[in-house]
Amino acid sequence: MRRARSRSALAALLAAALLALSACGGDGAARSAGSGTGTTEPDAQGAGGAAAAADEGESADAGGDGAGHGGHHAEPARSKPLRAGESRTTVAMPGSYTPSAPYGTGTDDYRCFLLDPGLDRDTWLTGTQVLPGNPDVVHHVILFQVPPEQVAAAEAKDAAEEDEGWTCFGGTGLDRFQDVDRSSWIGAWAPGGTESVTKPGFGVRLAKGSRIVMQVHYNLLAGQEPDTSAAQLRLAPGSRDYQALSTMLLPAPVELPCRPKHSDSPLCDRPAAVADVKERFGAEGSTADLLHLLCGGEPRAGEVQSCVRTLGEPITIHGVAGHMHLLGRSLRIEVDPGTSRARTILDIPVWDFDDQGSRSIEPVHLEPFQQVEVTCRHVQWLRDRLPAFEGQPDRYVVWGEGTTDEMCLGMLQVTRP
Repeated sequence: MRRARSRSALAALLAAALLALSACGGDGAARSAGSGTGTTEPDAQGAGGAAAAADEGESADAGGDGAGHGGHHAEPARSKPLRAGESRTTVAMPGSYTPSAPYGTGTDDYRCFLLDPGLDRDTWLTGTQVLPGNPDVVHHVILFQVPPEQVAAAEAKDAAEEDEGWTCFGGTGLDRFQDVDRSSWIGAWAPGGTESVTKPGFGVRLAKGSRIVMQVHYNLLAGQEPDTSAAQLRLAPGSRDYQALSTMLLPAPVELPCRPKHSDSPLCDRPAAVADVKERFGAEGSTADLLHLLCGGEPRAGEVQSCVRTLGEPITIHGVAGHMHLLGRSLRIEVDPGTSRARTILDIPVWDFDDQGSRSIEPVHLEPFQQVEVTCRHVQWLRDRLPAFEGQPDRYVVWGEGTTDEMCLGMLQVTRP
């Protein structure tokens, strides 16, 4: 029991660094973020897209073609029809923003913008649709709810920086600790994601006076052009007897070593690679080390990494998704791993970051002390296939927010008793 409480505290400590999913030239939030608010209708394209392609090579010399790692420009899908009693409101950035590297180095800018949906009563959020103003530079967007008691702090943070919004690697910066078991994340978009619409009878509760933070990941490799993005919120009356959805995040370490024939780069040394991430992203660069406290064990270099989480309360899983970056190859989420009851609830055999969306599943109920495991595989040979790595030597890859860093993240969309 003591160990379970300890890991729960570590989960809260990690959350601020884990909530921001990098888009890596167009991946990011949509598959991992479920492309929206919760128990979503199944995507027409399904989860995986090009994942149907076979893994054609284990190295740059093995004929791997990088299937599922194509371009990174995408427009949002068309909105779906409203259902009885629903309305739609649009919230937009208050002005144009031109991204830049906030710490003077790196190729990524994460910016948070405070938006007001004008909620004059409690409301259910039943869907989201992000409208990227400049899809060439907007590589993912995450929407967070700001409860009324945090609005003043958000306004102060917004006013503290000269340009529109504020720098926000990690989460929104409004909480010292954010619980990965119950994140404030309510929606997201990345190329391949469709409008998110919850199943009938489900929604995310938004209190009267709540605001929205739109976190935008700008990949500076695509340029530094101005952007004015927006989001559409699908709303239903708060008087309806809906089930409340929330998001649970399942991160795992990334410890991908350099290839033997490419190991002469200074960043092939793990401490140097971690120091580089910290230089580019500040305090959030510590996630690479903190994940080993959450998941147990010491850093162990290898293509395959996993993390087992033991539940502290009952949950029912309604939707699943996964997230990696450009070097991701496969991802799996399993419940009750290593037991006779083990079952896979998400299997992406070939990761496709350009085709991201959540997957609804038949509800899976889990009790306290049952476990959930996320497992990811990353490969270095994709460096030889992808334009984003052109001219870049191998490096030891750890968890990081950047376009050419990596993540291993599962996401569960759940209800609780």
